[in-house]
Amino acid sequence: MEPVVRTQHGRVRGTTRDGVTAFLGIPYAAPPFGPDRFRAPRPPAPWDGVRDATAYGPTAPKPGYAGPFKTLLPDPEIPGEDCLNLNVWTPEPGGSGLPVMVWIHGGAFVNGSGAVPTYDGGNFARDGVVCVTINYRLGVEGFAYLPGAPANRGLRDQIAALEWVRDNIAAFGGDPGRVTVFGESAGAMSVTTLLSLDLGLFHRAVAQSGAGQIAQDPDDALLVAKEIAARLGVEPTAEGFAALDPAAIVPVQAAVSGEVSALPDPARWGATTAAGGMALTPVLDGELLARRPEDAIAAGAGRGVDLLTGYTAEEFRLFLMPTGVAAVLTDDLVGAATAGMGVPPAVAAAYRERYPALAPGELMAAIVTDSLFRVPAHRAAAGHAANGGRTWMYEFGWRSPNHDLGACHALELGFVFDNLVPDSELAGPNPPQALADALHRAWVRFAADGDPGWERYDADARAVRVFDGDADATVRDPRGADRELWA
Repeated sequence: MEPVVRTQHGRVRGTTRDGVTAFLGIPYAAPPFGPDRFRAPRPPAPWDGVRDATAYGPTAPKPGYAGPFKTLLPDPEIPGEDCLNLNVWTPEPGGSGLPVMVWIHGGAFVNGSGAVPTYDGGNFARDGVVCVTINYRLGVEGFAYLPGAPANRGLRDQIAALEWVRDNIAAFGGDPGRVTVFGESAGAMSVTTLLSLDLGLFHRAVAQSGAGQIAQDPDDALLVAKEIAARLGVEPTAEGFAALDPAAIVPVQAAVSGEVSALPDPARWGATTAAGGMALTPVLDGELLARRPEDAIAAGAGRGVDLLTGYTAEEFRLFLMPTGVAAVLTDDLVGAATAGMGVPPAVAAAYRERYPALAPGELMAAIVTDSLFRVPAHRAAAGHAANGGRTWMYEFGWRSPNHDLGACHALELGFVFDNLVPDSELAGPNPPQALADALHRAWVRFAADGDPGWERYDADARAVRVFDGDADATVRDPRGADRELWA
C-alpha cells in the first residue's frame, strides 16, 4: 500500500522507492488565475478523499530557455493552472524531528521550477533530510511592478510555501523548528531577500550564486512593465495584463528580458535594472521589501539565521562561452557593457591591467563574476557575520571540460543534490562523484547540525572552502586583491 499523509488541506498519496517516499505536486496555494491572478497567494481549497501526489504538478508560465541553454539547463514545462505546488521527499513519512531543506529554484525570475530533474530530493532524503522543492510565479505574473496589484508576488508565493512547510511538514517526518531554505541564482537572491525580512519561517539559509544586491527601484521596474505593455497594446496595470492570456505575454516578456541582458542600458531601463542584467526581479515596494537585502543584513536583519553563502569561480562564463558572445567581444564592448551594469570604469581598467593575457570575453567573465556574484556574496557574509550571525562561505572551483564553461554558473547543482549524470552538457563526461559526495555531505551537515565542516567566516580572515575536486581546502580570502577593488 502506498503511503498516505494528511495535510491541513487534505490527504495525499505518495510513492516509495529505495526507502524514500516522494509526494509530488501538492498545492500550497490556490491557482493564480481568474480572480486570483495578480493577487497575493491564498490557501488552496480543501479536497475530499485522497489526492494523488505521484507526479509533478504544473509549472508556472515561462518562456523556457533559448539557444544552448535548452540543453545545458533542462527545464520541463508541465501545463495546468495549479502551478503553486511543491514536492516532498522523506525517509520517514511517519517519523518525526528530521531536518528540513526547502529549495527555491533559479532561472533569472523568469524560468525554472521545482520539477527540474537535477532537483530531485531523493538523495537528501536518503541521508536523513526531508527535502522540499517549490514553484513560484515567474516573469510578469510574479514580478512585474503593476498598479492595482501587490508587488513581489513571486516572493509572496515563496513565503506562502514556507508557511505551508511550517504548518504541514511534521506530517512528513520533518521538524518545523529545523528548516533550512536553500536556492541558486535567482533562488539564492530570493533566499537572501527572505533572510533580510526576519520572517521566522526558517533557521538556516544557503545562498548559491546569488546575494543581496538585486532589487529594482519602483520607477525602474515600471519602465520594464510599460515597455512590455506597450508592445502588447495594453495598459501597464494589473487589469491591462489580466486581459491577456499568459501565453500571449510570455514571448514579449522574453524579448524584453533578452534586450535587458544583452544591453543593460541604465538610460533605458534604469540603473537598478541594468545593474542586475534582469528585467523582472524583486522590487523595493516599501511594503514587503523596504530595503535592499544586503543593506538590511548589514543593519542586523537575519542575524539569528545561520548562513552558508558562496559562488562558482567563473560564474559568468555560462552566459558568454556557449552562446558565442565571448568570441565577438572587444575591450571597448566590455567597457560599455560593464559600465552599464554599474561597474566603475577604474575597476574594469584595473582588471585589464592585472590580467593582460585574457581575451575580452574572458575578461568580461571575470569582471561580471565578481560584480554580480562573488563580491556581493562577500558583502552579505561580512554584514551577517558583523552582527553576530553564524556565517560560512564556499567557492565551487571544479571546471567543466565542456563548451569552455570552466567553473561556471549552475555547475554545482548536480553535485549539491548528488544527482550527477554520466555525460551532461553542463558537467561533461564522468564528473567526479567524490566531489559530489563532499559538497552534498556539507549541505546535509549544515541542515542537520548548523555546521558544514569548516572554519566560520568573518570579515578579517574571510575563510572560504574551495571545492575544486582536488584539495577542497579552506583558503583565506581567495583573490582578495581583486575583491578589494570593489571596496
